[in-house]
Amino acid sequence: MRLFCFPYAGASAMVYQRWRRQVPDWLDIKPVELPGRGIRLPEPLVRDWEELITTLVRGLTGDIRQPYALFGHSFGALVAFETAHALREYGVPLPSALLVSGSHAPTRRDNRRFENLQDDDALKAEMRRLNGTDAVVFASEELMALTLPVLRADFRLCGRYVRRDRAPLAIPVHVLAGVADETTPATLEAWRTETTGGFTLDYFDGDHFFIQSCEEPVLATLCRYLERTQAADPDKAIPSDFPEFTLGKP
Repeated sequence: MRLFCFPYAGASAMVYQRWRRQVPDWLDIKPVELPGRGIRLPEPLVRDWEELITTLVRGLTGDIRQPYALFGHSFGALVAFETAHALREYGVPLPSALLVSGSHAPTRRDNRRFENLQDDDALKAEMRRLNGTDAVVFASEELMALTLPVLRADFRLCGRYVRRDRAPLAIPVHVLAGVADETTPATLEAWRTETTGGFTLDYFDGDHFFIQSCEEPVLATLCRYLERTQAADPDKAIPSDFPEFTLGKP
């Protein structure tokens, strides 16, 4: 099973590198790098949802040769959700499951708060409030110079997000949440309407970045659901001769 992991706002794929050493051999953690950060730093930051998802789908399809799933935290949860829909629209074999954490359901988002999160001071205040950034980053002008433009672009995307009216996904959706996060039972339960393939909701101690403070139980939960998914349909696999996908119109 391959798990594609989408980073949260302002982050690169490196935030999931540790996970690769923490999971069983049967699970292949595949961090997904977005344009403008990490190994894709020379590329321009994406400011449009359609462009972002199209770019990601084009990159993912070359790696889809086995059962796979999608995971995303916060902003990454939206990216994973939209990527799953795009894969279906383009006729690519669907993931075995969608796993999202730290995010209101698409139907229960309030994007207005992102309007005031564009200048440097506001961005720094939000980073401190969410409590997921190491003090070393705040103390380094160089690191802040790299982080703030990425965070600003991602928050701008969050503010522009509009959920399209589409049929629910026919795959399980597993939701993870922190008990001290700003999400609520209502905004989390609303993820249930996005699937016809099963729904779960698990809470963990911690705030918005519970995936860091509760890394071990979070990974254990992800592995449990993915193992069940694979056991329920052991013959489900992407054909070895599945042709390389050429992106066109859905």
